[in-house]
Formats: sequence, C-alpha cells, structure tokens
Amino acid sequence: MMGTSAMAQGATGDVQAGKQKAEMCIGCHGIPGYQNSFPEIHKVPKISGQSDKYIVASLVAYKKGDRKHPTMRGIAAALSEQDMADLAAFYASHADKTAPETPKAASVKTAALLEKGACASCHGANFSKPIDPSYPKIAGQHADYLYVALKAYTVEGNQVVGRNNAIMAGIAKQYSHAEMREMAKYLSTLETELSVVPQSRFR
Repeated sequence: MMGTSAMAQGATGDVQAGKQKAEMCIGCHGIPGYQNSFPEIHKVPKISGQSDKYIVASLVAYKKGDRKHPTMRGIAAALSEQDMADLAAFYASHADKTAPETPKAASVKTAALLEKGACASCHGANFSKPIDPSYPKIAGQHADYLYVALKAYTVEGNQVVGRNNAIMAGIAKQYSHAEMREMAKYLSTLETELSVVPQSRFR
C-alpha cells in the first residue's frame, strides 16, 4: 500500500483528500462491470491500482483535449492540479497486490502481435511495470476498454473521438481491428494490480 501522500506533477497528493473528491468518479469507476456507451459500449477502465503519475497524466490529457471524451473532458476541466494529485494518490493507494513478473504465455499469434508493437518495452514484461510511471499498467484491464483505447489512437481529425499520442498512434496503426481485439483479449486475462473498488468501500 502507498502512504498518505504521493507526488504527481508539481503537487503532492493526499489520499484522504482524494477520497473526498472521488465522489464524482465513483458513479462510473466504482461500479464493477459498469459500461460506457461512448464512442461505443465498453466497460469503463479499472483505475484503482494504477500509478498516481499515470492517473494525473490521463486527467491532464483529457483537460487539454489530447484524449477526446466529452464526459471526461468536462470532469477534468473542473479539476485543479491539486485535485488531480489528490485523486491520483487515492486511486494509487488501492494497489494491494503485485502482478507476477512473468505473465502467462500468449498464443504464438498473439505473442507475435505484441512483439510487433514492442508493447513490453514500454508497459513492462508483465504489462504491469511500465518503464515510465506516467504510462499505464495494462495487464488485467478490461478487453473492450483496451480495444476502444487502441482504436482511439488511430482516429484523426475528429473533435469528440480520438487520442493524440504520436508514439501510440504509430503503433496502433499497424494493426487491424481484429488484431487489436486479440491483443486486448489476452492482456485482459493476465493477473493484475488493477481493480474496481466498489462504492461502499469509499465511505
């Protein structure tokens, strides 16, 4: 477990302050199996157990419009740097397990797809130990969310859908949608540090 504070961007996050501010988050991220219908139906991502720096980086990207999602942009736009740091500290504090160093083997086809994108070089050999804490842990994340996220990196010129990240765009554009689904399905089955913490535990 992490301590009561965590560094994120230039602000020091406080877990207890984040717990109070998470009221706006739990309606989606605190309900196991909760689905989002935009831009297509998929489960909202597991964020409990992600690193504080990744959560802040994501919120900043939504606020700037580098990640296009109307609801998340509206929420992020209302957050100060301190708010983001506090929320990040809170969700990072839920990490209560460590993913195994070696994930279960992928099929030959899936392993080749992951190798093609050099996914482990950024997200870690077990896909839960990114080389940069502002990158996400992707092992055990919902398959449909991973698929939607990968597709978003390939979208250009759309005002409400897409993600601006040159590195991920170059990687994602190498794959067909079927290949994205295959990788996402495998990654979702891996042991994970991520979870959905139900609302009742927030109170």
